[in-house]
Amino acid sequence: MKVAVLDITGKDTGRKVELSNEVFGIEPNDHAIYLDVKQYLANQRQGTHKSKERAEITGSTRKIKKQKGTGTARAGSIKSGVFRGGGRMFGPRPRNYSFKLNKNLKRLARKSALSIQAKENNLVVVEDFNFEAPRTKEFINVLKALELDAKKSLFVLGEESKNVYLSSRNLKGSKVVDASGINTYSVLNASKVVISESSLEGIESNLSK
Repeated sequence: MKVAVLDITGKDTGRKVELSNEVFGIEPNDHAIYLDVKQYLANQRQGTHKSKERAEITGSTRKIKKQKGTGTARAGSIKSGVFRGGGRMFGPRPRNYSFKLNKNLKRLARKSALSIQAKENNLVVVEDFNFEAPRTKEFINVLKALELDAKKSLFVLGEESKNVYLSSRNLKGSKVVDASGINTYSVLNASKVVISESSLEGIESNLSK
């Protein structure tokens, strides 16, 4: 698959790059995508949720009424979950939501995500670029030139560029990563995936193993 290379002003440079069919042209595996996205979202959860249970409530331990003869249910403590101010029954406890996946499955999921975006013509290849200093305005100009200012976008750079990353950090609709930092969720969550020329080799070598 050949794709035209654009510059950051959105103009065609007249050059084309060949995208590997092994990475950008496979038959997507929906279940692999599901598992990788599920893991990514699970890893974002802090798992610090906690509610007080019966034993943690401050209150009297006195039996609040006699066992029999009241005509109502027996009750031993005001801290019971059935009373207002009592402990919560079966409440959330701190836990770790993360789980492991096979490396080959994660690799398959990322190739599937890139193949879906390539099939739908949502991949844009641009020349390598950098900024002299972090300026959000310059990054916005790049988005406007590529007609991405009103869309979600993922920029994949060949190597980590601090100035480009800092320039994009305040923009909710754009995310900047290097070739080793792409994940299935980010690829599919973007309306357009913008790949720099130098990152192609890194992406293909990482996912072709």
